Amino acid sequence: MALYFGSKALSKFDSLLQKANYSKLFILCDENTHEDCLPAFLQQFPNLPPLEILEIEAGEESKSLSVLEQLWHSLSELEADRHSLILNLGGGVVSDLGGFMAATFMRGIPFINFPTSLLAMVDASVGAKTGINFGPFKNRLGAFADAQLIGIVPDFLETLSDEELLSGWAEMLKHGLIASPQHFHEIQELDSTRPFPTLTQIKASVAIKEQIVKSDPRELGQRKILNFGHTFGHALESYSHLQEAPLSHGHCVALGMMVALDVSVKHCGFASAEAKKIQQFLGKAYAWPQFELEKDAFFKLVSGDKKNRGSSINMVLLKGVGEAIYNCEIEFESIWESYQNLVNGAD
Repeated sequence: MALYFGSKALSKFDSLLQKANYSKLFILCDENTHEDCLPAFLQQFPNLPPLEILEIEAGEESKSLSVLEQLWHSLSELEADRHSLILNLGGGVVSDLGGFMAATFMRGIPFINFPTSLLAMVDASVGAKTGINFGPFKNRLGAFADAQLIGIVPDFLETLSDEELLSGWAEMLKHGLIASPQHFHEIQELDSTRPFPTLTQIKASVAIKEQIVKSDPRELGQRKILNFGHTFGHALESYSHLQEAPLSHGHCVALGMMVALDVSVKHCGFASAEAKKIQQFLGKAYAWPQFELEKDAFFKLVSGDKKNRGSSINMVLLKGVGEAIYNCEIEFESIWESYQNLVNGAD
């Protein structure tokens, strides 16, 4: 994985274009990044190969089989071949979808990621995971596929809303909770209404994920700790879309971490006072949704998560900040009890 930051990322991309002699460049973006990011990006590169723009609608709904099929058709009609290059310019939806599109078209064509959201910079575009949602389940279809280059350009963060920054901030906090108390405490200091990290902080978060991914590229062991907060969080995200009251990925992960902390107190000896302190901190930035969860429907979403085996709920829990444990099999009743305690305590 070739990962670069700032102006070096742009120069490495330009160098790659000159050396590789791609037949055609396809840029995948959504309507927001098409307007806010693409024009300034293209100005950096006067000598691009033949170029086609593929635009999707912004939002999680685009991570679908129907949109992927439309993109495959577009690639075919525009005569993409195995010497073409896909450039994913957008947030997590664009990098997940675009990477899977590239991995599956003609059994794989090269792609690169230029993430434009904080979430994609520190999480979605790093780690070789690509995929789409299927039915009510997050990331049910996908593949491991390495981008030829990942370019992180912090200037793109200026285009983001407060909500989008908060979504990425949750993943940065997660990196600290699972692997680095120092990183967690530093990221906590950001303004909780508009958390705008420095390049150094972004690099630190990416380094944590990169180190974990390198130790376990196919998520057979240690890499699973990156799923902290995601067992409950993914189910909540899917549920919010079914309720037509969608919550951002990071918002759901933050609430999922609050639940996982409570479960960690009960099952892993995490200090109760410290858990409450972290939960209160997260609760100020990430509110519980207005809709109520229906227990049986939510259980189906949690138990259907791809990280589970059989009927048990597989969670990542913490013994302490920076001490994550994976493959913790927990009864759903314990998870539900933690959720209810937190929601009732927030009233």
